[in-house]
Amino acid sequence: MERYRNILVVIDPDSEDQKALKRACTIAKQTGDKITALLVIFDFSYEMTTMLSGDEREAMRKSVVKDRQAWLDDLVKEYDHPVSTKAVWHNRPFEVIIQEVIEHNFDVVVKSTHQHPTLQSVIFTPTDWHLIRKCPVPLLLVKDHEWPENGHILAAINASSEEESHQALNDKITDAALTLSRLIKADVHLVNSYPGTPVNIAIEIPEFDAGEYNKTMREHHQKMMEEHAKKFEIQSQFLHVEEGLPEDVIEKVATDIDAELVILGTIGRIGLSALFIGNTAEHVIDRLNCDLLALKPDGYVSPVEDS
Repeated sequence: MERYRNILVVIDPDSEDQKALKRACTIAKQTGDKITALLVIFDFSYEMTTMLSGDEREAMRKSVVKDRQAWLDDLVKEYDHPVSTKAVWHNRPFEVIIQEVIEHNFDVVVKSTHQHPTLQSVIFTPTDWHLIRKCPVPLLLVKDHEWPENGHILAAINASSEEESHQALNDKITDAALTLSRLIKADVHLVNSYPGTPVNIAIEIPEFDAGEYNKTMREHHQKMMEEHAKKFEIQSQFLHVEEGLPEDVIEKVATDIDAELVILGTIGRIGLSALFIGNTAEHVIDRLNCDLLALKPDGYVSPVEDS
């Protein structure tokens, strides 16, 4: 993975504390990479001003954009890295973000998440979910966890898969973890889950040895994990192979090692398949107390690009 030379930061219009911009500056000040701050604006009340003509509503929109552009320009002056700015009026922020990525060849999108003050949990917006599924470049979703030196990055892989596409994504995830680890001086852990003994088989086939099945399954996944880690010179003490659902295992290991960042792949399902099946990223993201970097497979084409 090449380093992120061109970073797009999605600005939170309701906050003075721009976590995503801070995180982007943490990365960019190590590399000298370019940062662009994008603010997407929309106020439905302006669209509903029926007493005004189309030209008058357009003038109002331009006035709002100009005002928010000035706010954005003042905001970025507080940061210790040069930041370009852009304010856009649009009612579907994820479309603007992805269009900007495609048109200006951004390498990564950085966006903050919202902490719900009452529920004490992170609330993800429709924009977050659309980006997880449709953003064609890496998406870094930022929470409140700091990135101290000598921290921990957790890369979630599917080590046992024999499909070339999955193996390529495993390599991409691990390579991204190692690249970022050098930038923020962190170590890299790998995590892989494997399924437990199927209960129906254990019940229906009396002679089925559940213990032996589980042992064989674990040994297979452990071996595949070690072979993958060897390619990247990652030592055995940084490997985690555990039984359970991916979202449960990733959350547990991330908590155990106090990870600053979890990196995983998402295949970008859309439509009914996404509604009923979902992705590991979507299942695990709201259970983590750290940042998440979601990567697409090579060759992924966003549906926004085709539209």
